[in-house]
Amino acid sequence: METRRAPARPHSRPAARSASDAAMFWKTTAILACAILATGAAKKPAPAAAAAAAGAPAPAKPAAAVKPDAPFDARDPASLVALLATAGAKASLVHREDDAVLVTVTSTAADFSAQYAGCNAQGRACKVVLFDNMTDQPGPTFAQLNAFNQTSAMCRSYEDKASKPHVVYSTLLFEDDSRDRMKVQVAAWTGCVAEFRNFLKDPNDYLANAP
Repeated sequence: METRRAPARPHSRPAARSASDAAMFWKTTAILACAILATGAAKKPAPAAAAAAAGAPAPAKPAAAVKPDAPFDARDPASLVALLATAGAKASLVHREDDAVLVTVTSTAADFSAQYAGCNAQGRACKVVLFDNMTDQPGPTFAQLNAFNQTSAMCRSYEDKASKPHVVYSTLLFEDDSRDRMKVQVAAWTGCVAEFRNFLKDPNDYLANAP
């Protein structure tokens, strides 16, 4: 069966616009034009206002978001560096050799070093750290140093080849050591430094009053 296409309808011609419609069209166009011009004028400040705006200080930038604490690993010397930085000390990794890593620390309490040992090839997973503080004060006798060692369960003293007295403190490091435990170790170490300074002021008096 042959399908026939329906004849297209002739396009209808739009009705002529009345005079009132034309008037409304031009009125609406004029209102829109005025609104656009008014908006543009509002965006452009007067010279005095522009000068005041130019002299006004720029709004302060929002403070940077505080980053969460990085994972802490007491066996990693970098974790000690970060921990001491929170207390205002400046610590730096200065040397690595074989299984040892040396950290130097500058602080208001004391300048000292932290010697890590038993570390892996990347200088992490260390097994022990030894804190060491040297003083330029003339050293006591060997007998007095040995006597000081007998009075302390944690702090040890020795004299180096240049006859400079040192106080040291060491602790083993474990995988599950927390940040708080390391803070306790650092506090114990600074306690050793304070006690050794008291000892150096008058070794005989210190030993006479030691428990």
